[in-house]
Amino acid sequence: MGSSFLLGGIFLLYDVLVIGAGQAGLSIGYYLKKNNVSFLLLDQGDEIGESWRKRYDSLKLFTPRYFSSLPGLSLSADPNGYSKKDEISDYLSQYAKAFSLPVKLQTVITKLDKEGDLFVVSTSQGVYRSKQVVVATGPFQQPNIPEFSKRLSDEVFQLHSSEYKNPNQLLSGTTVVVGGGNSGAQIAVELADHNEVYLSVGHKPNFLPQDFLGKSIFWWFDKLGLLKANIDSKIGQLIMNKPDTIFGFELKGLLMDGKVQQKPKAISANDNEIMFEDQSIVKVRNLIWSTGFRSDYSWIKIPVIFNEKGLPIHERGVTEIQGLYFLGLPWQYRRGSALLQGVGADAEYLAKQMRL
Repeated sequence: MGSSFLLGGIFLLYDVLVIGAGQAGLSIGYYLKKNNVSFLLLDQGDEIGESWRKRYDSLKLFTPRYFSSLPGLSLSADPNGYSKKDEISDYLSQYAKAFSLPVKLQTVITKLDKEGDLFVVSTSQGVYRSKQVVVATGPFQQPNIPEFSKRLSDEVFQLHSSEYKNPNQLLSGTTVVVGGGNSGAQIAVELADHNEVYLSVGHKPNFLPQDFLGKSIFWWFDKLGLLKANIDSKIGQLIMNKPDTIFGFELKGLLMDGKVQQKPKAISANDNEIMFEDQSIVKVRNLIWSTGFRSDYSWIKIPVIFNEKGLPIHERGVTEIQGLYFLGLPWQYRRGSALLQGVGADAEYLAKQMRL
């Protein structure tokens, strides 16, 4: 039985505090619940699944439902179908309720520190203490937008892909989407019917079919053992060092037809113009930065666990600080570590390492 101290009905000390109640936090919560310890998930959102609900309206997963569920509860619709973002948001909320996971929302974390053998988590809702902490804030923390974006005129409508909802947000005129991942690809495809669209990518896009011979490409990846390839394997290293693959051929067709025009890496901007690596220039009305995210762990006051880039030093989520763990990091162990598809396996591993 987990230990905790009570004062006026409020826990002063938990066995485990989990920072973040997204897919990573909920996954470790599932295993903590099975181990019958006292724990609490803290999240700054107003509702569970909020980050998914805020994504662009047309967002659809490129993994089928049978590869997109967390441990213990499958998505309920056609397992071979592809979920849209609101279905995932609802699923995460349902998941927390199904396993009665304790979640405290509207709680902004301001500091994580260590006092003796205990971790101290300062928040907008008070101070919490625990014997162990899992940082499950995920990879989508601060939009990564290049500095030269500030040199664009105020008349150019700019937003990050995390702020994009649908074409109705945009001004009439030329749109440049910067970034060649699956989000950038989906947004460029959607906008091709509404605007003149350019897609800026720093590499040649690599396309694979979403389905092959009647089965998801991820079914084939699984059979070939690619989904189990980890950071210590040669195939894992090869996959990790390659640019993101774009699943599906919609964008490829639009590029071939000239309905989306490809540009190389964006390198500079001035007024209403953006310059690319080949020195070509496009006058732009809308600019969508699908350039990913950067991590922000400035609130963690335990500096020895970070490298020179400010990223956690860990071994499959386990740090050198006893009781401090990370979950949901990109390539924490496998390609799917930051995704619905793979975060559950890492959560199970961490739960075993925690010796609950």
